[in-house]
Amino acid sequence: MNSPQASSLPTAMAPLATSASARAAKPSRSPLLWVGLLIVLAIGITFVARGYQLFQATMVISYAIALLGLNILTGYNGQISLGHGAFYAIGAYTTGILMEHAGVPYWLTVPAAAVVCLIVGYLFGRPALKLEGLYLALATFALGVAMPQLLKYKHLEAWTGGVQGIVLMKPAAPFGLPLNEDQWLYLFSLFVAVVMFFIAHNLLQSGSGRAMRAIRDHAMASEAMGVDNSHYKAMTFGVSAAYTGVGGALSAIAVQFVAPDSFTLFLSISLLVGIVVGGVGTLYGAIFGAIFIMFVPSLAEKVSKAAPWAVYGVVLIAFMFAMPGGVVGLLRKLQARFARAR
Repeated sequence: MNSPQASSLPTAMAPLATSASARAAKPSRSPLLWVGLLIVLAIGITFVARGYQLFQATMVISYAIALLGLNILTGYNGQISLGHGAFYAIGAYTTGILMEHAGVPYWLTVPAAAVVCLIVGYLFGRPALKLEGLYLALATFALGVAMPQLLKYKHLEAWTGGVQGIVLMKPAAPFGLPLNEDQWLYLFSLFVAVVMFFIAHNLLQSGSGRAMRAIRDHAMASEAMGVDNSHYKAMTFGVSAAYTGVGGALSAIAVQFVAPDSFTLFLSISLLVGIVVGGVGTLYGAIFGAIFIMFVPSLAEKVSKAAPWAVYGVVLIAFMFAMPGGVVGLLRKLQARFARAR
């Protein structure tokens, strides 16, 4: 027979167990604090950096949004793309054409670029469903190679400007804000980036995000569980293209110029390098990848003007050996080690 003390023990432990489970279920606030701190620091750059430094920061934001789009496709859905520079170009040219030929305000061209790239990406991704792995990569590679030539096509010159491209005007700060053009454009790009990262976070945490990851992990098992693989793959391709198009639109406004030779195959390769360096299948790895592809090539050229790409290759190899999981992977390992040490 159980003693009264023994029988009352589970009852006494119940509130403690409930409290522990509630604490486990309660989401940690530390990530939100880090995100808030990062946004505050990013806003602070507006009043510290000047001129070309602000331009570089704006381009980092542009690349980060594009890398986020590619990471949604490759890192979270398992589809390899070697031609996302084409969608970056489509987004940039959508902004350029709308601003130059239609007089559309710059801020409206950004969602327009997203919609155009979403449609193009979906239309490209739908027939590409029959291709997987290296075959899909080869198809996207062909798209990246063909895009600069398509932009030079003589029947499109009236819109694209041909090899001469399109020159754009940098927008001034609205409402009489005491900001110069570089400061305002940086803050505008930062606002767009925060919105895009927020949408991506919610998407990846939703049922659609879980379906995307299920397809990446095991396509046959996901289909057996009722996931419409064809639909989710095509839509992921479209969403990924939309993100990359937004990045291209912001870059066009920042650079104030779009031309076919600005969107060579090397841009597509750089975007792929960026998600690997930042961390494949990570949300915030896009930021570290954008910093890498923005600054490392110029630093390599300063180190050796005779062979800058050799220096770039050495740095990239060193990154892969030191951080096989990317920058975010390394940070997670350091965080886990620190947690164990405590």
